[in-house]
Amino acid sequence: MPAQPHRSVSRRGFLAAGAAAGAALGLPPVPARAAPRPRPFGRYGSPAARRDPRTLYVHPGGAGDVTTVQDAVAAANGPGHTLVIAPGVYRQTVSVDPARTGMTWIGASEDPRDVVIVYDNAAGTPKPGGGTYGTSGSATATVQADGFTARWITFANDWLRADHPGVSGTQAVALKVQGDRSAFHHCRFLGHQDTLYADSPAVGTFARQYFAHCYAEGDVDFVFGRATAVFERCHFRTLTRTDLSGAPYGFVFAPSTAGANPFGHLVTRSRVSSEAPDGFYKMARPWVPSSDPTARPMLTVRDTWLGPGIDAVAPYADMRESHPWQSMRFAEYRNTGPGAEVTVPANRPRLTPGQARSATRAAHLGDWKPWREDC
Repeated sequence: MPAQPHRSVSRRGFLAAGAAAGAALGLPPVPARAAPRPRPFGRYGSPAARRDPRTLYVHPGGAGDVTTVQDAVAAANGPGHTLVIAPGVYRQTVSVDPARTGMTWIGASEDPRDVVIVYDNAAGTPKPGGGTYGTSGSATATVQADGFTARWITFANDWLRADHPGVSGTQAVALKVQGDRSAFHHCRFLGHQDTLYADSPAVGTFARQYFAHCYAEGDVDFVFGRATAVFERCHFRTLTRTDLSGAPYGFVFAPSTAGANPFGHLVTRSRVSSEAPDGFYKMARPWVPSSDPTARPMLTVRDTWLGPGIDAVAPYADMRESHPWQSMRFAEYRNTGPGAEVTVPANRPRLTPGQARSATRAAHLGDWKPWREDC
């Protein structure tokens, strides 16, 4: 996504697995424990009681097969492996290449606050061999394989603009996912700019992705990309920007759907809340990347509560004047909340009931039904 001017934001506490983070995600409080968990892998076995030969156990203290998630990925040769990840903060980058299909990651405690995969690269971060990482290279976790599933995991990028005043490339991705049939249940995605990159391997490849009961937060274009992505019962939270004196602070969505793809991003039965003042965020702007000038970004938000942080008068904006949002495929249907109030009808494109019957998870995902695998 385009670089933004330097911002003097300082917010590193969003990684804490505390009461505030849990409340934002709608999770019940976790009772205090007097001693470490005697079973770090919960109900998912252990190296001594392995569920099956394709299950690997990750534990930062050495009680598993390996101590890092990337080491487990490297050890999972071939398709169909499961990684059971013990509670801990795993400060590393992780990459799942296209050959490791059908992989599943499970947060062993079944609480996404307990298993955090985090790093702090940004697009403008210098690489050891020269140059910078760029937006894609900044990702804490990159998933290229088809058939990937994650449950109860936090993906985070805690790079902060305030710590790097000389860096202009402020995009900092927590997760970039490109594979088809990629599902995320009860996961968190934490960052600031470009937090969750829902992408595909190529312009002509349509990758289907499903996010259920997930939480994502950020400020600039923090859910973006060209995937066919369904977000169901998710919570999106916009962050405050104490460095800025006025609106807009940023944009929740920035789809870049290929023009030939009939299905882009669908948000359904979800909610958008904010730390920021009322009306300081736009809901979306279209991203038409230089690599695909024929893109026609598509976003449908339906049956979703939009909080007062969304600018109800003008919820959409242009990223570039040459690609006005009105020429893209943006639509809403039966949304509620102060951010959904229709004050200027021309600024709120809405589906008819007939059109809404085609704006469903089943239509977007076809013969793949990942909601049947929910937890």
